[in-house]
Amino acid sequence: MLYLRLFWEFFKTGLFAVGGGLATLPFLSAMAEKTGWFTQRELADMIAVSESTPGPIGVNSATYVGFTVAGLPGAVIATLGLITPSVLIILTIAILLKSFQDNRFVVTVFRFLRPASVALIAAAGIAVAKIAFFAAGSDSLLERLDLRSLAIAAAVYVLSTWIPQTKKLHPIWWIALSAIAGILIF
Repeated sequence: MLYLRLFWEFFKTGLFAVGGGLATLPFLSAMAEKTGWFTQRELADMIAVSESTPGPIGVNSATYVGFTVAGLPGAVIATLGLITPSVLIILTIAILLKSFQDNRFVVTVFRFLRPASVALIAAAGIAVAKIAFFAAGSDSLLERLDLRSLAIAAAVYVLSTWIPQTKKLHPIWWIALSAIAGILIF
């Protein structure tokens, strides 16, 4: 029964997370609350690890959650649950695309899916920022603000965007340097 639930929860996530891996984050957040399989803090850790390892966030997260909940079979089932809707939709679109690519209805649907994807990704970004920059506890937003995390984010942003010498560094260097800074500072 657990395997079926893992498949179903990730199938729903894969079916409705239009826009890629980041669009799965609101669904994963809701899943954390609903199932108790992982916490919001663990979700933030999954995002950090998924962003720094090869593969899409959604697939990496599904594999991780499935593995922690039900071992290797759970990892496979959760991952299959997440990717099955995409595979089915892509196969269907590939078969039908030639006859519908100029259809006004199809063009309109895709025009409205883009802003929905942006909104889901923005919601995920805000949720991750809340976890990364604010500690749990006090009701005061300023008291919960984690200045060290904010300083690391600001430094990486400035160095990777505005300083010509560091602007050309590969993203993997920023990930590694941020991890080292996190270890040293925290």
